[in-house]
Amino acid sequence: MTSYKVEVDLHLHTAHSDGTLTPEELITFCKEKDLKIVSVTDHDITSGLSEAEEISSKMGIELIPGIELGATWESSEIHILGYYIDQNDRHFQKVLTDFREDRIFRGQAMVTKLQEMGLDISFERVQKIAGEGAVGRPHIARALKELGYVKTPKEAFDRFIGDRNQGFVPRKMLTLEEAIKLLVDNGALPVLAHPLMSSAKPGRRSIAGLSELLPIMKKWGLVGMEVYYGSYKTKQVNELLSLANHHSLIPCGGSDYHALGNPIEPKPGDAGPPKESVERLKLLLD
Repeated sequence: MTSYKVEVDLHLHTAHSDGTLTPEELITFCKEKDLKIVSVTDHDITSGLSEAEEISSKMGIELIPGIELGATWESSEIHILGYYIDQNDRHFQKVLTDFREDRIFRGQAMVTKLQEMGLDISFERVQKIAGEGAVGRPHIARALKELGYVKTPKEAFDRFIGDRNQGFVPRKMLTLEEAIKLLVDNGALPVLAHPLMSSAKPGRRSIAGLSELLPIMKKWGLVGMEVYYGSYKTKQVNELLSLANHHSLIPCGGSDYHALGNPIEPKPGDAGPPKESVERLKLLLD
């Protein structure tokens, strides 16, 4: 529990990537939760931001345009959030388009693996669930739930499509340095996402050697780290806050809400940084 009322959520997803709510539905829910500042951080896509900006403006909520990128570091996958992104950056959008195209090929490969395991799942259904969004594992998980193979999307990750399961296929990603520098070149502010394992997110592990990695990422342009995240316990929050302060990184965070139907999924307003963190981010903008 925080000592302040959570009014900021800097990690939210819509149906334009792997969430289930439209931007309007998501922002309306955030309004119901009495949030004042939010960031939509869809994976590899910015198409939901214009609608989110319009609805947020009408509802009196401050919207920070964001993105979430996957990156590789040694043998691990690490996610980087970008805040205050320039959506009109052509090079940036070209990179995102390449990622989304790769997601389609990866999704097809994962469905093929599941079919070889005896599961009656079609990629056409996965694509229909994804709609206009970037195809991702949560869409496959929802298809498996529809078919009755699992009771929750989390179970699909645990049994079939987690990164240690037979149905997993890795996706194309930038290196960690490339991802951070892509955001820096865009004019965005890079922030490390969910550094520690979370009970609400299947298959997620803590970043090994985090304290040694942070100064390296900071040299590349990292400005913050998620501290107040999702279902993190008080001990985890305190550990990360100490690390953030030690490395002069801005403590950020949010619910990482997807509206996937997992009973233990944190909701908007369940976790988030103090407003001071947003003010510190703004001071770094040109």
